Amino acid sequence: MDDIQRKQILKNAQDFFRKEIVTSHIEGGCKRAGKLSEYNINPFLFKYLANFLTGNDNAESIARALVLPRVLGPSITTSFGMKIQKLISTLFQGLEGSITYGLDIIFIDAIDGRKKYCQLKAGPNTINHDDVTTIVNHFKGIRNRSRTNNLNVGIDDMIVGVVYGEKSELSTHYKKISDSYPVIIGKDFWYRLTGKEDFYFELIDAIGDVALEVDGSHLVEETIATLAKEINEKYFNN
Repeated sequence: MDDIQRKQILKNAQDFFRKEIVTSHIEGGCKRAGKLSEYNINPFLFKYLANFLTGNDNAESIARALVLPRVLGPSITTSFGMKIQKLISTLFQGLEGSITYGLDIIFIDAIDGRKKYCQLKAGPNTINHDDVTTIVNHFKGIRNRSRTNNLNVGIDDMIVGVVYGEKSELSTHYKKISDSYPVIIGKDFWYRLTGKEDFYFELIDAIGDVALEVDGSHLVEETIATLAKEINEKYFNN
């Protein structure tokens, strides 16, 4: 990958983050967070949490205690995880998509030069117990078909590519998979995908530059005010 390609990929990453992550966070996460119907409120806890956060339990404090975890919490991480394959295909336009059921991409490993059949995952804690069986079965299926068709596909050619994180952070579910198939995470994954050893950190910095463009503080305050009004009408104007 030459310098022109590297810059284009980083630009693609920024465009993707603006269009797919920021827009979804604002339109979906923040706007929905202003509606009381979006929450399953525990009547035994909501005033306690509000007082714990702000020192009082008025409607605005309750709204703040509800909104902040929603807009800053796991929903945006989930959204990012659901768009992993689209992220990769956006960055590497023309990268071979997998036609094998259950896998996401096929690419040539920049380290060993072999074709890799890759299942993409977002982070080091983003799979559960059932995912282990599903992924292992998909890889077994590839091995069986490769034998039938006399293809040179080794065990190390079937990998789980984890977009961010470090090996030491991998959950026990990933470690279970790694007993049989490689789990490549973070810096190493992007090195294999691009041939650039520090590309992972360049990508983080490029997306971080987009983050500096977004000041959502006013939107969060508007969301809190909208929700507070509804909470006041339901719980305080009896």
